[in-house]
Amino acid sequence: MPIADLVHPELGAYTSKVVMPDDFARFWTATIAEARKAGGTVNIVKADTSLKAVETYDVTFPGFGGHPIKGWLILPMQREGRLPLVVQYIGYGGGRGLPHEQLHWAASGYAYFRMDTRGQGSAWSTGDTADPVGSTASFPGFMTRGILDRNDYYYRRLLTDGVRAIDALTELPYIDTNRIAVCGDSQGGGMAIAIAGLEPRVKAVMPDVPFLCDFPRAVQVAFREPYTEIVQFLAQHRDKKKKVFETLTYFDCVNFARLSNAPALFSVAMMDEVCPPSTVYAAFNVYAGEKQIVEYDFNNHEGGQAYQEHQQMAWLGGLFGAN
Repeated sequence: MPIADLVHPELGAYTSKVVMPDDFARFWTATIAEARKAGGTVNIVKADTSLKAVETYDVTFPGFGGHPIKGWLILPMQREGRLPLVVQYIGYGGGRGLPHEQLHWAASGYAYFRMDTRGQGSAWSTGDTADPVGSTASFPGFMTRGILDRNDYYYRRLLTDGVRAIDALTELPYIDTNRIAVCGDSQGGGMAIAIAGLEPRVKAVMPDVPFLCDFPRAVQVAFREPYTEIVQFLAQHRDKKKKVFETLTYFDCVNFARLSNAPALFSVAMMDEVCPPSTVYAAFNVYAGEKQIVEYDFNNHEGGQAYQEHQQMAWLGGLFGAN
């Protein structure tokens, strides 16, 4: 159903009030360097599946803190030379699922990696990765875990995992490191924007109905969780508002969008109750690279789904060329 959010032309001109902290880049440079220093081993094992046209591998790589993070790597059986890589991050509550669930990228000639999400993977798809880090008091879910300290916040770990996935995959001999794309919907879409802002090896970004954008506005206009987890946390911790939003500025995709120069194909659902259109446009409007956005006028948070995947395949094929 329609929601009370901005419409065009106000939507296309919307400017978020999110301000980038002076030490934003230093914080993230130090975080990624710390994770890389922690080291760890990449383990790739052939997966036992009935799939015949693709090769499937069960991957474990070191993420934040060297913690083991899982993922599926799927390759076309027939291939020559190095392949362009598509890394997909997962929506809130989901995990990497089963390897046969997402085959269109490998079937189109790409190396495809579906990264698991630490601690999640039980709401709508299965996961296999634990989050061994504890938390201070938080509202059920992941949005407020460690939210009173940027160093402890859950998304510091998850976004670092996303960068470390690219570190692991670019060492493989069949990956073309000049053709790396990231994608995802909802939480995964926000992660794609963030990783593109942190990792210059990313050459294409495809965020669908992205989450984690413009927190100050999102908590005011989103009808449904997960943003409402922050609202409910602050309804109890009434004296913590300033500290919470100080932390969130280091994880807001409005700030990451300002740093990314990779070409981007966004999508937005104009009746989205989870990630309202203005929050998506908050990131899109400041995105530093070449960009375009596809609007789905009558959709809620499901967005374009297969229609948007079709758009992505055509767009990325044009950008990366024939495989």
